[in-house]
Amino acid sequence: MLNLLLRLAGPLALASSVFPSYSPKLPPRLVVVIIVDQMRGDYLERFRTQWTGGFARLLKDGSVFPHGLQDHAITETAPGHATILSGRDPGHVGIATNSRGVPDPEAPLVGGGGPGASPRRFIGTALYDWMLARDSGARVLAVSKKDRGAILPVGRARGQVYWYAGTRFTTSRYYADTLPGWVQEFNRREGPRRLAGTRWKLLLPDSNYRETDDMPYENGGRDRVFPHQLPASPDSAALALPDYPWMDSLTLDFALNGAGRLGLGRRNRPDLLVVGLSALDYVGHSFGPDSREIHDHLLHLDRWLGWFLDSLATQVPKERILVVLTADHGVTPFPELAARHGTAARRVSLDAVIAAARRALNDRVGPKITLQFDEGLLSTDIGALNAAGISVDSLATTLAESARREPGVTRVYTPRSLRAAPLTDETAGRWRRTLPDGYGWLICASIAPGDVWGAETGWTTHGTTNPDDVIVPIVFMGKGIIPGLHGRAVRTTDIAPTLAVLLGLQPLEPLDGRRIPEVTGGR
Repeated sequence: MLNLLLRLAGPLALASSVFPSYSPKLPPRLVVVIIVDQMRGDYLERFRTQWTGGFARLLKDGSVFPHGLQDHAITETAPGHATILSGRDPGHVGIATNSRGVPDPEAPLVGGGGPGASPRRFIGTALYDWMLARDSGARVLAVSKKDRGAILPVGRARGQVYWYAGTRFTTSRYYADTLPGWVQEFNRREGPRRLAGTRWKLLLPDSNYRETDDMPYENGGRDRVFPHQLPASPDSAALALPDYPWMDSLTLDFALNGAGRLGLGRRNRPDLLVVGLSALDYVGHSFGPDSREIHDHLLHLDRWLGWFLDSLATQVPKERILVVLTADHGVTPFPELAARHGTAARRVSLDAVIAAARRALNDRVGPKITLQFDEGLLSTDIGALNAAGISVDSLATTLAESARREPGVTRVYTPRSLRAAPLTDETAGRWRRTLPDGYGWLICASIAPGDVWGAETGWTTHGTTNPDDVIVPIVFMGKGIIPGLHGRAVRTTDIAPTLAVLLGLQPLEPLDGRRIPEVTGGR
């Protein structure tokens, strides 16, 4: 109801009521948004005694919310990143899934070497647009291993946006026709190839890790024990790099280099630097959140973040840098680990339900109607069903009845039942915040805590409406922000409106998020 009222109020009414007039006397020159892919909300506290770098600094000097929420269903990378600097839910920005996130064959990579990508599906504006509306000279640099990690925090704006494709950093033709000299120069260093044969060894003595190193279900049963080693071939090492911690180190190095070459933060008005750190996601899928690999990766990342923040402060005065750290989603432990501890967890699949539906549709209208499944969402071309004379409501109801009988499925909604679900139904709320108006779908389903979608073993994943996947850290650190640990839940959609207040900006449209008063204070 609140979101509906805000949408009816219109952009000007929202801006005046939610964002009080505020002109900071000493505004940040550089806003740094660090998004750690797959970082759970409990990680900061779990390893607190071993932090010595960036995480230690954020806990000491930052306003810390360990119970941040990516408060939607389909907790994947694309919708998660889309919430952070837009202030709006996936359903309002039009990014509900990875598959319908940034892939775009009409925006090929500069220099080739991978699928095209752009923000063409992104609806509305984000923080950088608000910065440009006040200051046409505002600059942005967004960097990630993943295309969606670099693109979606910036929204549709064209700027310096780069990601790692194959063996190098590049961009797509949505942004540029050629790579600037500093990017070409960075790629010519061939840092990924020079890591060939490097061993990933534990950062600390073995006694500092409580996790069992060798678990049979990890990494598909292969290469389960430290040390892990990059391939000896330079080309193979560069391709395999995303599965190792050094991908994050390389990304931070690229971001620091780019910030310096572009002169970010050297004006009297703010610039924006977005850094997406993706390697934790790859390691987490293979080894899980309770692994020695995740523990050690985070220890490396802590040290690298400390180096990055120290180095950035040599380019821009520390007191003029505002830092935000968060994540796009969490992750669920291996179901096999739960079984070893005597608790129930399973891998849930609707493959049989979907296969039966495909056969029925093929028998009636042939293969022209396709079904796509994404983390509990079964979508299709509703127009094609109507044209074929198929009752969408009847088909959805039949599918929902079949899905409810599958072990592990706790909730199933059709478009009709989702609209009718009470506001007190938290799961229904997360699905409503996920699905854009006009999105073609038949059923959406949620599963029990501890369960994961998919029958394939050897890895774990995220994407559910459950706390393990939804809860992420949110931290603000900078001059004037009072340090402290806050137990209440806030949402990733609250980050952009909070930054808008801190920077004295007016959003260009209604938002789903609200400013966080613990961060903005009286502003």
